[in-house]
Formats: sequence, structure tokens, C-alpha cells
Amino acid sequence: MPPHRSKSEKNDGMAKQLRRDPYEVLGVSRNSTDQEIKSAYRKMALKYHPDKNGNDPVAADMFKEVTFSYNILSDPDKRHQYDTAGFEAVEAENQELELDLSSLGAVNTMFAALFSKLGVPIKTTVSATVLEEALNGVVTIQPLLLGQPFSRKVEKQCAHFYSVEITEEEARDGFVCRVQSSDKSKFKLLYFDQEENGGLSLALQEDSAKTGKVTSAGMYFLGFPVYRLDQTVNSVAAAKDPDTAFFKKLDGFQPCEITELKPGTHFFAVYGDNFFKSVSYTIEAICTAPFIEEKENLRAVEAEILSKRVELSKFETEYREVLAQFTEMTTRYTKEMQEIDELLKQRNEIHASYTMIPPSKRSSSRNRSKGVSREAKEGEVRDRKHSTRDRTKKKRWIKKSAQITNHQFLHPSFIALVQDLCVDHDVKKMVKIEVNHFFSTSRMTGTGRGGRIHSLPKPDLLTSLTITKFSLNFEDDYLS
Repeated sequence: MPPHRSKSEKNDGMAKQLRRDPYEVLGVSRNSTDQEIKSAYRKMALKYHPDKNGNDPVAADMFKEVTFSYNILSDPDKRHQYDTAGFEAVEAENQELELDLSSLGAVNTMFAALFSKLGVPIKTTVSATVLEEALNGVVTIQPLLLGQPFSRKVEKQCAHFYSVEITEEEARDGFVCRVQSSDKSKFKLLYFDQEENGGLSLALQEDSAKTGKVTSAGMYFLGFPVYRLDQTVNSVAAAKDPDTAFFKKLDGFQPCEITELKPGTHFFAVYGDNFFKSVSYTIEAICTAPFIEEKENLRAVEAEILSKRVELSKFETEYREVLAQFTEMTTRYTKEMQEIDELLKQRNEIHASYTMIPPSKRSSSRNRSKGVSREAKEGEVRDRKHSTRDRTKKKRWIKKSAQITNHQFLHPSFIALVQDLCVDHDVKKMVKIEVNHFFSTSRMTGTGRGGRIHSLPKPDLLTSLTITKFSLNFEDDYLS
């Protein structure tokens, strides 16, 4: 059985056949400036805006056509593609791979999941089996009450169907259907039209997107134009160039096809779009009567986003021009520096040519100077290595001590003994002297240099006490 085409797909096919030249739609010539195109769009959009024309279907279709035409002509790349090869070139850029995961084997599904993890944009379609069952009216439909969130778990590539009853007043006040998944699962929110035979045909779908700590999707029927942001538009081109990713960020910001619902029964579904596991989700249907301020805020913010999209297109043109100039300047900078260095080099060579010394002698002189310089450097290296080895040796302390057994050495005798030790060990620099006296366990330190004692602490105390033990400490660094 051939795959079923939803009403929106049928309408898209008819629209492709009936599309007019964007220049003709906006009433501008092919050589019009960006500002002229922008001005023409504003006049046309104001004239055919749904807020000014009520429920006039002709005005609504014209507004869509004006918006579609401006999306092409306001983008320099799309405008060039259209001027070169028509609508097919514009649409070919946005064509991306779409997969029905239910028809893939385990291996192909694994590869698709891997590519998706790596950031490759993979668009998925609703399973043909699900669409066929809905069209034949063999799906189970559960009522969904307004203002009462409902949580469930749906298997991958399967769908849960819901019906919502709205009154005329609720339809006028506005209606919202939202789904979110706390475990960040991927899913699709679907809206179906009911056929005459009771079957359901797919009319709208919204893919889930990460919003903070959850994934969510929503449909907003507020009675005025609202917009959806398709994150996959130009994703391939954006991946190749970070600048393109920024300037094309709002290209997927497009008006929703349906802006309001009529009183009666409406059908929604949640489709599990994970690669391997089931999807836990919460769905809720809301009448927006209590959300008057939020509705106005949404309208204002989306109007600003539309203006920002136009500004971004103009800014891209300016940015590309400045970037090209910057690249040109940096290239010239490098070139000028090289040329100046080369000229200075030539100047030095000319200066050096003013001499009567034969070139061969100048060359040998330079070689000798190089040889002397090389020998000097080698000598410095050897001296540095030798100095390093010496410093390595100069880290150890050596301790010499003696025990006084007859308790008769007074201060003068002690000093003489220390001086003899210093001379015996050829102490050239500083020494440390520790003294233990008979009546105390405290230690005193003195210093000496060149075999002579320069100072000892508390000499008056040492003269009156009997020395029992002393020790002499000196470092390798102080030995010749």
C-alpha cells in the first residue's frame, strides 16, 4: 500500500505547483535593494495580516505567500540560488535525510543513533504503520480533559492517541497542547484531521526539543499567527561554518499552518521517537483564557524575533564585507612585513660591499670568529657542568665532636682546641660550633672563619664553666 499523504502534504504539493515568482509577489524588480524588498514586504504583510482580515482565507493564503517570498529574497544565499536555478535550488538546500526508524534493522538503527549522538542531523518520520492504522480508524483513543495533566509511557515508534473536546468559548479564548519528558526522550506531538469515514489523517507535527532539563513540544492555537522554530534548517551548512550557524539560526522560524481550532473534538497523539527505549511523558491540554498576559507577551516576543531575523540578514552582509576587508588587510600586513625585511637585508648587503678586503678573506675571518665563538660557548658549558658538580657536593654536613673526660677545660683551652680542629680540616669559611657545658643540657652555637673563632655565645659563662662535650659542624662547601 502506498504511504498515506496528510492534508498538509497535499496542500504543500499544490502550493509548489501554484507558487509565483517571489519578486512578483512582493512587487519588486530583480535588481531591487535589500531595503526596497524589506519595505515592500512590510506593506504587503500589513495589508494581508490575519489580524486585519478576520477569517478571510484568501488574505491568509496571501499572507503566507508574502512571508514565503520574503524568506527567500531577504536571505542573500537563497536569493542567489533562486536567481540561478529557481525554487528547486532553494528547496534542495533544505532537503535532509528522513528515516522511518520502524523499518530499520537493529544494526542500521544503531548507526543512526551513533550519528545522531555525534551531532549529525537525522530527521525521522512517523511510522507508516501508525499512519495507516490511524487512517483506517483502528487506533485506541483516550479522552484528555482540559487542565488535567496525564502521564504515560509509549514504546518507540508507537503512538498514544487522545481526543479533546473544546467549546466555542474555549476555542475563541485559545487552546494549547503541550507534552514534556523529564528523562529527555525524543518524541513527536501530532495533530490529526478527521476524515469523512472516521479515520484520522496527519495534519501537523512538532518534534521535541531540549528546553532546560526536559524535552518538550507544543501546539499553540491562539487566534493569531504563532511561529515554530525548526532547529534542523540549514544544520548541515551551519556545521561547516560557525558563522553560518549564527546567521542562519532563525531561518527555521516559520509561521504555523493552523492558528486556531473550531469548537468540537480534536485529536492529538504522542509518538515515541527514541532509537531504542520507550518514552515517558506528560501531556496536558489547556484553555488559555487565564493566560491573557502570556498571550500578549508571546505575540510581542515573536514580533521582535521576526525583526531580528531581518536585521540578522542585513548584519550578515555587513559582517562578510568587513571580514573580507580584514582578511585582505592581514594578508597585506604579512606581505608588507616580508618586503620590508627583504629590503633591509639588501641594504645591509650593500653596506657590507663597501670594502677593499677580498671576499675570500672576509669569509675566512667570519669563519674564524665563528670558531672562536663556538669554542667559547663549549668552554662555558664545561665550566657550568663543573660548577654544577661542585654545588652538588656542597650539600653534605660533616660533624666532628670530642668528649672531655677530665672536666678541666675552661674557655681558653676550649677555643684553642676548636681552632686546632679548624686548622686540621683546613676550614676556609664559616663553621658552626655547638657546646654542652657541665651544668646544663642547652646548646650554644658560635661561628668561626679561616681557622679562627670569631664569636661564641655567652663567653663569660664559658669562662666560668667546665666544658664536658663539644661538637664542630662544617659543610663540604667550606672545604678546599
